[in-house]
Amino acid sequence: MKNVAAFMIMATRLIERAPHLPGFGVCHSPSGYGKTYASIFAQNKLRAARVEVGDSWSRRTLLHNILREFRISARESARLDKLCELAIAALGDDPRRPLIIDEADKLVDKHMIETVRELQEKSGAPVILIGEERLPTKLLQVERMHNRVLSWFAAQPCDIDDARQFAKVYVPKVAIADDLLQAICVNSGGKARRIVVNLDTASEIARNQNLTKLTLAHWGDQKFYTGEPPPPRPAEDFKHISAKGAA
Repeated sequence: MKNVAAFMIMATRLIERAPHLPGFGVCHSPSGYGKTYASIFAQNKLRAARVEVGDSWSRRTLLHNILREFRISARESARLDKLCELAIAALGDDPRRPLIIDEADKLVDKHMIETVRELQEKSGAPVILIGEERLPTKLLQVERMHNRVLSWFAAQPCDIDDARQFAKVYVPKVAIADDLLQAICVNSGGKARRIVVNLDTASEIARNQNLTKLTLAHWGDQKFYTGEPPPPRPAEDFKHISAKGAA
């Protein structure tokens, strides 16, 4: 949960910043490190508006989704500049309420990041961009954007302490021993999603064996979830199936 704490520190710094300081924060990391989980936690704690950019989104779609976060409806045919004005007004009504934008890489890729810069500068509200590991590099290519970032936060891979906290949340009725937690962390590559999947497997093992405490020995030869697809099956397997079907 260290990433959650670090995300909250970044968000609080943006909220409490002096008026003359830039208002953007950036959270980046490879997929699976728990950025989205941290942002949802911050959303609930800080009453933040939060949107996740879709592959098919345009500027219009982005603005409509931001407005929906503030419970503002606008005609689908409304002019783009009008939508932008409405979004700026909504953000400016409570400039301590952050706007969190997940999958922000797509904003840069689709040349939409300048629209977000305009929203932040004219409203004064803090804006947090979340994206993959290359997001800072992408932002560096947009000069008017990267020098407006107050705080950069690189999410870190989960360790055994994080896994222990996840276990308390997702497997509250089973005590997971440290040797198993460490093995889960290593085999999950420190990625939060994979850790949670492996904890679910641990819960199933405990339930099937009627256990309240689980160690690495109890895990046995159960495979860890690594996110990797299974290797291709040998051609001989298919020959056997074909021959059986023909018979």
